[in-house]
Amino acid sequence: MKLRVDTFTMLLLGAIVLASFLPVTGQAAKALGTIGTLAVALLFFFHGAALSRQQIIAGATHWRLHILITSLTFVFFPLVALPINGLSSVVPDWMPKDLGLGFLYLGVLPSAVSSSIAYTALAKGNVPAAICSAAASNVFGMMLTPFLLLLLVSTSGAGDFSVAEALRDIVLQLLLPFAVGHALRPWLGGILSRNESFMARYDKAVIWLIVYSAFSHSVVSGLWQKLPVQAITLTIVLCFVLLAFFMLVARLMVRKLGFSLEDEAAVVFCGSKKSLASGLPMAKVLFSGHPGFGMIVLPIMCYNQIQVIVGAILAERYRVKIEQASAAAHTTEDSR
Repeated sequence: MKLRVDTFTMLLLGAIVLASFLPVTGQAAKALGTIGTLAVALLFFFHGAALSRQQIIAGATHWRLHILITSLTFVFFPLVALPINGLSSVVPDWMPKDLGLGFLYLGVLPSAVSSSIAYTALAKGNVPAAICSAAASNVFGMMLTPFLLLLLVSTSGAGDFSVAEALRDIVLQLLLPFAVGHALRPWLGGILSRNESFMARYDKAVIWLIVYSAFSHSVVSGLWQKLPVQAITLTIVLCFVLLAFFMLVARLMVRKLGFSLEDEAAVVFCGSKKSLASGLPMAKVLFSGHPGFGMIVLPIMCYNQIQVIVGAILAERYRVKIEQASAAAHTTEDSR
């Protein structure tokens, strides 16, 4: 199977390179930060308007599958991220404090919506279940992610940001725009559904802006002096290990519970993926002005690229297995 790096990945890498050599500073950095804050609020306003009430409440009939995916995303993943963060006190040269906080943040993020559904569809898995679970993960993630992060930070002692300020920013920049957008869905839903390509481009533009602004701030604060090569290497290795581990756990649990192969594909993709599209905008709110922002978001950026590549390979393998199982079932029926 031929692998290629998508254009958006190259643009994100370009943002990091640009910020490393031409970081925005001074008043321009403040203006860019304000633009980023408004762009994130508008992003969640659009998501609120685009998400239907049916998507929020649908899928309840397959509750065991949804509970399994939610448990993997918001229970098991954060618990595994805790000891990784603990490495910052054991091997600080390999795991700086802000990088450890980044792995905690990765652990509490919701599932990726578009790629989870796309790969489940490519694998010929249970697409309706993937849609319901991924959408629910992101809806609940807007509330769960910040509170889980604050809980883990207070438990582990990682980070030094204000809980009160974080909660205020969450409400004003994430939940309120989302709620207003959803309230206006009867008037905006049709327009947004007819302009999905524009929305996709806007999502990517906001993410690019956040990456460039964040890495500019971090570079000025000495990111590359504080982040040794071994820390970058460890981040990539840990992201590979985490993805492989949760895909394996998802498969074992699905088979233990007796789900179908189609359900297995949905659980593997929805339960192991983490959302860059939600993660970076929320990080912009939670860690605004943090000098180690670039280090904090490094794990989710690495994990996202790895899950895209591995997901493409695995989806093709699931497709072959499911098609073979379906053909065998039809053959058995015809012979009766």
